[in-house]
Formats: sequence, structure tokens, C-alpha cells
Amino acid sequence: MIAHLIRFVLTQRLMVMVCALGLSAAGAWAFLQLPIDAFPDVSSPQVVVIVKAPGMAPLEVERRITRLIEVEVNGIEKQTVLRSLTKYALASIIIDFEEGTDIYWARQQVSERLNQVWSSLPAGVEAGLAPITTPLGEAYMFMVEGEGHSNIELRGLLDWVIRPRLLSVEGVAEVNALGGEVRSYHVIPDPDALLAVGLNIADLEKALENNNRNAGGDRVVRNNEVLLVRTVGQIESDEDIRNITVATRDGQPIHIKDLASVSIGSLTRYGGVTKNGEGEFVQGIVLNRMGANASKTIAGIKAVLKEMEKSLPAGVKIVPFYDRTDLVNSAIGTVKTALLAALVLVMIVLIVFLGYMRGAITVTAILPLSILLTFIPMYLGGVSANLMSLGGLAIAIGVLVDPAVVVVENIQTHLARRLKGVDPLHIVYRAVLEVAQPVVSGTLIIIVVFLPLLSLSGLEGKLFSPLALTITLALAVSMVLALTVIPVLASFLMQGGPTKENTLIAKLKGIHRPMVVFSLKHRKMAVLFSVLLLAGALALYPFIGKEFMPVLDEGMTVVIVEKLPSISLERSLEIDGDIQRALMTLPEIEGVAARMGSDEERLDPMGLYQTDNFLLTKARSEWTVDGPAALEIKVREILDQFPGIVYAFTQPIDMRVSEMLSGVRAALAVKLYGEDLALLEETSKKIEALVAEIPGSVDLVRTPITGQRYLEVRPRSEIMSRFGINTEDINRLISTAVGGRVVTEVQEGVRRTPVLLRYPETMRNSAEAIGNILVETPTGNKVLLSLLADIVEVDGPVQVIHEGVLRQVVIQTNLEGRDIVGFVDEIRAAIDEKITLPPGFFVAFGGQFENQQRAAKRLAIVVPIAITLIFLFLFTTFNSIRQAGLIILNIPFAMIGGIVALFFSGLYLSVPASVGFIALFGMAIMNGIVMVSYFNQLREEGLGLQDAVLQGAERRLRPVLMTAITTGLGLIPLLLATGPGSELQKPLATVVIGGLVTSTLLTLILLPTLYAWFEAGSESKRMGKVLPPLVPPVKTGGRS
Repeated sequence: MIAHLIRFVLTQRLMVMVCALGLSAAGAWAFLQLPIDAFPDVSSPQVVVIVKAPGMAPLEVERRITRLIEVEVNGIEKQTVLRSLTKYALASIIIDFEEGTDIYWARQQVSERLNQVWSSLPAGVEAGLAPITTPLGEAYMFMVEGEGHSNIELRGLLDWVIRPRLLSVEGVAEVNALGGEVRSYHVIPDPDALLAVGLNIADLEKALENNNRNAGGDRVVRNNEVLLVRTVGQIESDEDIRNITVATRDGQPIHIKDLASVSIGSLTRYGGVTKNGEGEFVQGIVLNRMGANASKTIAGIKAVLKEMEKSLPAGVKIVPFYDRTDLVNSAIGTVKTALLAALVLVMIVLIVFLGYMRGAITVTAILPLSILLTFIPMYLGGVSANLMSLGGLAIAIGVLVDPAVVVVENIQTHLARRLKGVDPLHIVYRAVLEVAQPVVSGTLIIIVVFLPLLSLSGLEGKLFSPLALTITLALAVSMVLALTVIPVLASFLMQGGPTKENTLIAKLKGIHRPMVVFSLKHRKMAVLFSVLLLAGALALYPFIGKEFMPVLDEGMTVVIVEKLPSISLERSLEIDGDIQRALMTLPEIEGVAARMGSDEERLDPMGLYQTDNFLLTKARSEWTVDGPAALEIKVREILDQFPGIVYAFTQPIDMRVSEMLSGVRAALAVKLYGEDLALLEETSKKIEALVAEIPGSVDLVRTPITGQRYLEVRPRSEIMSRFGINTEDINRLISTAVGGRVVTEVQEGVRRTPVLLRYPETMRNSAEAIGNILVETPTGNKVLLSLLADIVEVDGPVQVIHEGVLRQVVIQTNLEGRDIVGFVDEIRAAIDEKITLPPGFFVAFGGQFENQQRAAKRLAIVVPIAITLIFLFLFTTFNSIRQAGLIILNIPFAMIGGIVALFFSGLYLSVPASVGFIALFGMAIMNGIVMVSYFNQLREEGLGLQDAVLQGAERRLRPVLMTAITTGLGLIPLLLATGPGSELQKPLATVVIGGLVTSTLLTLILLPTLYAWFEAGSESKRMGKVLPPLVPPVKTGGRS
């Protein structure tokens, strides 16, 4: 079949070229249609239930809300993880589903379960589902600034003008508004005025609720004309609120303005935004919808914001500080630079080794053709263009030319030795046919090697499946092109052939041949030396650290700062400003944008004690320090000057991915499970102290349990019963008078302004003031609250975390100069030795360690499967277990260089490095196939074993060196790259380059020796006699 294909393309050369150009144009078009992002979407289908419970303490929220919802949603089909976070006035329940689960189906299942439990939730509770986005959904962040405008005005502008316009952009899931103040009407009662007329706060509440409605009265027909009847009683201004009648006394109306003050204020704030230590700001965060093209979404956002600038009030401007396209462009730029550099290096190698410009051009033509044609199946399969998918092309650059190298090198060799009068097309046909089988076999071997990577699951699967897929597609395309387009190009460009022998190759043959002869004569010594090399490499393996994934440099640092859990909003903002002003003294820092606490919608439920500081740095050319690591040291020195805080370093995407995987924002999570909160607190502190003692731990943070101060109002049931007062009366009074209740809303055009009813601050800012609140009895008498209840100050929980419905405390840490597996081993040993866990308590490890363990287990299955598939393919190709086993021996010898390269580079064995080993196996096998196939061919042509081995090794020296060097040099740009995402590709490139060095040397020297050794028995039987002692053969003529 291959012979017919080659014959067809050489007889239809014009059609082949036209088809190649047409497909290239289609590939260019397909590339322009691909969704572009920095990284593949690594998130799992996730549904988040957000419950707002105003005024409720964490334990009350846990008992009355979180537990109920967890029990109801636990066990939904395809559910994998159930976590929850319970804080003051908030519960966030996170449900992860299996890969491939339809997100809309998952949301429907959760909604149906919520409907079943809704009636059991406390009155006043609001519950809903978070937007359909992903942990990587934060695509664009900006500040709304304007001199002469208050933060209330700027926040209103963001909520009611900017946000609605952005929500109309295709791909936007939500626009999260933070900072500033949400405008509201405050109705502040005068308790003495209420007492004087025999009214209470409940009467005010009822009056506000009953005087803010319009209604319809159907229609009236008059003179064949229809009049629509409506009542207009809706509040339209603060003056309308003041004029509402609450009651009458002696025929005189009593209005709200007689009993309370009405003013403009803000709702209770759960967080704030600061910038550069210059005070508070208003911030918007645009979330990309799950599955939407992030680049197109951001382009739409920018277009809308630019259009809106014209209509914004004078002095107001929108200032972006995080744009995901910056990372996208940097990551894609890293790959593009590597691709171009690899193309140049590969071209140089081809020219040097072929010694023939036309031959080099013919081979190089396969690269743009392969890349462009690969975009077509990527487009059809919905694969996005990102760091990993395009990185697969960059990694495969050197391998893509291998089939063309073998074909063109053989064509060049045959053309150089052709006889006069022989049709060059016939020579091209014979040359291509001669190497077609090893080209197809070798390429299919590499494809087979990468196929098991498509079975990887979790984060590693989402990152490396696109890489494996693009490499597989590109290799398949290059193989087809090598047997179709390349012969046609060669027939046009290489008819004359080279005019003289390549001097470099001649010199290399002069070095190579004696080495092969020596190895053949001293085969035991050669094999022993190789085995010792392998043993030495294996001895280094235990000293190589292990991790899940290298840390990516996203180009932006986030410093997470935590203060005392009971800190007030005002003091927390003050500390944030002090930290920002100190950081702004660093010449590398251009700005610091910080968000503290949570927004009103609770999409990111942080506490008042938690702040995310986004460090905006200047161009690297303006830095006075050498790199991000040195800058981090200077930032740490500044943060260490602030007592009472703990901090951790992360990055925007890394932070969200870590949260998605384990609920924490660090590389490693030590999770302690147990039900007793006091014991959880006590035991977790002991574990925290142990972790702090282990070398390599940085950014150590323990999620707090206690530390929040409470004023508890504890009703005295016996006394209350004497007055006919029940607990619910007390609860409602405290909720409204102290906590404040949004009674109604005023519609002002498109804006909706809440009306908040609450006692003056002087009557609710202390235990004594709360005790003096008067409670009305059923008979109309007034009793001090302090007579009906004890008001005590106590310590209580800040938050309660669940995983799998079990209470949990997390000790999180990042690592510096340590591998994660060794670090966890030390923690385990220390806990087992020094801590006795209470009954029912247990420890688990999450974060990257959990991912590393899962990936290691999967790779322990994938690698043997890959090797087994290789062996089966080799056996099918050569129909010989002996020769299949001989080529398989290239794998352990290829590992020598990979292990040594990892060890001396200081890199850890990670998923990228493991993928590098898998790729290396295929590349090593390909060269082995090229060599053994030619040995077999020469023997079939009548050469003896010794002559076939020596001549075959000599004639295949150039293609083997070229394939190895082009592959290795093609990876050099990735090895030296410093842009975002290069950290993922560097371990892979290191392993492959190191492994190619040893595998190529052993292929060229040891493989001929082992072939002669393995085949000696079959040669003896074929010849019917014992082979004579090996002697160097007479040098034959001809050029190669």
C-alpha cells in the first residue's frame, strides 16, 4: 500500500502541491478560529451554593443551615467532593462533580435538592448558586476612580451603570463589585419618642412595609375608551419615607419623621478595597463564563469600557490592574519564541549535516506544513491554543522533522550514487520506499507512546492531554507528509544531488567506525560498561526530589495577609494601608491593589482579617534586584516588620487552582479532621508547631477556629415567662434594633436602594447599651432587656470548615528548596512520633501532594502500558521477539541521561519530567528501529552479519545523529525560556535532551554490538557453520 502511495504522489506531483497549499491555507484559517488562553481549563465541574444569613453566628449557621444543606446534597450522582465554609452570616457549600459532567445538569440537581430543604431554613435567609464560572474565571479587574466623587457614588456607578453593560458582553458570567459603600436609606428611631407615643420599632417596620407598594385595579371603560386603574403608593425619595404615617394619636397622624431620623448611609460592609496606601477604592472583577473564549471575552470587555468612558460623569475613569490577556500573550509569546528559535536551530543542523542547501530546505518544509495542518483537527476537536497545546508543537519540533530527515537523507545518498541515464524520479521512489517502513514504524511508536497520556486524569490530565494530543496529531501529519509532499519536493529541488561528500560526516564516520569495531571485539566489556552507567544513574534516582508540578511564574504576585480574627473592618483597612505604603517604597513595585474581606454577594467569602494584595511590578529593566526570588525576599523583610500578621505568597491563577483542589491557597495542606472544635484547635496548634520546625516550610498559615469575640444575649426563660415574652420576641428585637433589618427598597429609576431600620449606634455599641433596650410586653409595658437576659462577652469560633461533612482544620504551607514528597514523609514521621491524636481524629494531606500521589499512581500504570504497547508494535513490525527486545533495551539506557540531567539540574521528578521520560522512550525506540531495519535490509541483500552491522551502522550514522540533534536542539529554546509557562516545559526538555545524549551514543555503538550478539545464533544456522572471528572488513567504495 505504501509503495502505491509513493508511486501515486510522484506521478501526480502538481496535484499534491496544490493540495498541500490548500490544506496549509485551511490550517492558517483554523488557527485564527481557535480559542486562545494562557492555560487549558483545569477546573472540574463545580457548583457553589451561597447562603446569606444576616446576623447569624458561625455555629448557628453551621447547625441550622450548613448541616441541613450538606445532608441534602450529599450523594448526588457523579459527586466527587463536598466541602463547606461557614462564617458569620454566611455559608458556602462547594460540590465538585466528575469530569465531563454537564454543568447545567449538575446545577439542576443541586437546585432540586435545595428546593427540598428550603422550607426548613430560618426566616430571612437567602440562598442561591454562584455564577457559572471556574476558579480561573477572574479575567479582568479594574478600579473605578474619580476625584470629587464619593465612594458611595462610585459604587453606585459600578453597580447600576457599568456592571449591567459588562454583563451584556458575550462570555461574561458575573461582574463582582467590591469596595466602596452600597447606598441605602437609614431610618434611625428615637427610642424616647417611640416610648412617648406607645410605639415600638416593630410598628416602624410594619409602616415601612405597608407604605411602599403600587397596585393594579384592572380597567375602566369610558366612552369606548379603556382607562387602566392603578394605585401609586411607592416610595420615591427620603421625603416620602419621612412622611409615612405610623399611627394616630388623638386624631393627629404620627409620621416617621416624628419618631426617627432618615438619612443616606450604607449597608453593613463585609470588606473593602485599598490601593497604594491611598485609601479606599471601588473595584470590579469580571468573571469569564465556563467554557467561554477568555480572549474574546476580554476583548469585548475592553470595547464596552472604552465606549462607556465617553458617557461617564466628569472625572470618573476606569483603571484596569489585572488583564488576563497579558498572561495569555506572555505565555503564547514564550511558545512562539521557542518555535521560531527551534526552526532556526533545526535548519542550521540540517544544512550542516546534509551539506546540501536544497536538501535542508526540503526537510524544513515539513515543519510549517505539519504545524498548519495540525491546527485543522485541533479546530475540529475544539482544542484551544494555549501554553500546553502549542507547547506540544514546540516540544515536537525536532521530532517532526525526523521522518523527513530519514527520507531526504536516503534520497540524497541514492542521488549521490546514481548511474547516468537513470530517471531521478525512479531513484526518489526507490529511496523513499527503502525507508518507508522504519519511518512509519518509528513514528507510530512515538504516537503509541503518547496515547496513554491521554488517559491521565485530574489537573495533570487537563494540562498534559492537550500537549500529548497535539504532539500525536502533528506526528501523524508529519509522517504522512514525509511519504507524500517531501518526495515531491525532493523530486523538484534535489534532482542534481550533492556534488561532494559532507566533510563533517566523513570525519564523524572516521571516529565512529573504530568505536563500533572496538565494541564488537569487546562486546562483554561494552555491555558491562553500559550496565554500570545504568546502575550509577539508578543510584542517583533516590536523591532526586519529587513534586507534582513546578510553580508557574504568572508575572504577578499575590501576598495573602491575615490578621487577628476579631479585627474590625476599620483597623483591618488601616493595617492594609500601612503595608501598602511600605511596599510602595520598593523601586520594583508600581502599585498594590488589595481587597479585604468579602463583597456583599459573598462570591469570595474571606473574613475581615484576610487581605489579598496584588503586587503590580514595573518592567524588569527597571528592577534593582535580580529576579522575582530576590524581590520576594525584600517584600518579606518589609512584612516581617508588622507584628500580629501572617502572610503567604501566591499568584492569581495558582491561588484559585489551589483553592479548587483542596480549599486552601498553598502548595501543601495538612488536614486535621475531628468533631470537637476545642480539640481541633488544640491539636492543630501542635501540628502547626511541628510543621514550622521542618526545613523548607514557608508561608505557614493555620486556618483559625477561635478568636472571635461575642456578645451573647442569653434569655432567662423563667423571668420572660412572667412577662409573657418568648425567645422569638427577643431574637427579632436584637436582629432589627442591633443588627439592622432591610425592611423595603426604594426604586429610583433602574436603581434599587434598600431601607435599613436600626437603632442609633449609641444604643447598640456595648453590652450596657444593649441591656438598656426596652422590650414591650403583651400588655404594653416596657421592660429592660438586661432584666430578661444575661449579656456576656465570650470567645467563639471564627469559622467552621467541613470536608465530606466532617469538621476540619487546615495547616497550609508553601515549600522552599524542598520536594513535597520528602517534606510530607517528615511531617508524617513527626506526627506519629510526637502527637497522640484524640479518638476519632485523623490527618490527611492535600494540595499538590494529593495530586502528586494520584499522578504517580496513574503513571505507574501508564508507563508499563506504553512500554508494553511499544514491545507489541515492535514484535509486529519485526516478527521477532529477539529484535523487539533488543530495541526495547534502548529505554533503560535512554533513562541514564534523563536521570543524570534531572539530578545535576536540581529539578524534581514531576509530572512534566515523567512525560519527558515517556517521550524519550519513543524517540529512543525510533532510532533503534531505523538502525535495526537497515541491518535486516542489508542482510536480506546478501551481506553477512558482520558486514551488515558495520556498513549499516556507518550508513545510518547521519540520520541517527540528525534526528537526535534536531530533536535535542529543538528543545533547547524551551530549556532556556524564562517566560510564563516555561517552568512546565523545562523539566520535560531537560529529561529528553539528557536522555537523547546517552540513547544516541548507545544506539550508535552498543546497539550494533548487541545486534551482532543477539543475531549470531541465527546467522550460524543460516550459514550452516560457526562464524569466523571478527575482522575489520575491507573498506567499500561509494559515498553516503
